[in-house]
Amino acid sequence: MTDDLKQTLRQLAQKYERASFMDADPSQFTRWYKEPADVEAACFIAAMLSFGSRTQFIPKIRQIFELADKSGGMKKWLISRDFEKKFDENSPKFEQKGENLPKFYRFYSFSDMNSLFCELSEILKENGTLGEFFRKEYEKLPSQSQVPGALAALISQAFPTSKIVPKGKNSANKRIHMFLRWMVRQGSPVDLGLWYWYPAGDLLIPLDVHVMQEGIRLGLLLPAAKADRKTALALTTALQEVFPSDPARADFALFGLGVDDN
Repeated sequence: MTDDLKQTLRQLAQKYERASFMDADPSQFTRWYKEPADVEAACFIAAMLSFGSRTQFIPKIRQIFELADKSGGMKKWLISRDFEKKFDENSPKFEQKGENLPKFYRFYSFSDMNSLFCELSEILKENGTLGEFFRKEYEKLPSQSQVPGALAALISQAFPTSKIVPKGKNSANKRIHMFLRWMVRQGSPVDLGLWYWYPAGDLLIPLDVHVMQEGIRLGLLLPAAKADRKTALALTTALQEVFPSDPARADFALFGLGVDDN
């Protein structure tokens, strides 16, 4: 990587890693709540629904948060299972603006959402917060297994019945890595840094189509690269040259580069 490209990426990260980044981004939901238990669960739900068109999934996320607020917050809503009033696992449809819709969002049904909420409910009942649960699970790993991507794998395994949580050892798991960026990176006007126990240097780039395109255009990835874990690792490794202890910061730079070039 040339020095000029490194300098460009640092400048773009500085330019775009601002509070205003959240205005049209799903990271706007990271500030909805104040208490860590609410924040972590809410952010996880927001991240899992963050795919497709922002104009479609952001209203869906907001709808869930507004329902949770009627029960006193996200944690109370999940633990009390109040979500079953609207997300009954046996219900094939949901009333919204007078229309009967068989799916909540895209190909995920209300039963699929119910499964996610049920598994979150059990984790919160037993551990208090998502962060406490995953900290304990991560620290159980032998030191040689605490490698980049290991925490994302633990998160996938913690939701065995939920279709909405990405699975597969070879998956890029973009939504999980975005959630981890929110939770882990400290000193950011966007990311929260609640999970101080996990090293930012072990985060992987949240690999979406846009980030891949920029990575290929810059020569950081091969043109034939696929959207999988191998590619996410390769891109993260390349970007460690620019941000050695915080490669996920490059997510802002690649986003900004795409915006500047359009």
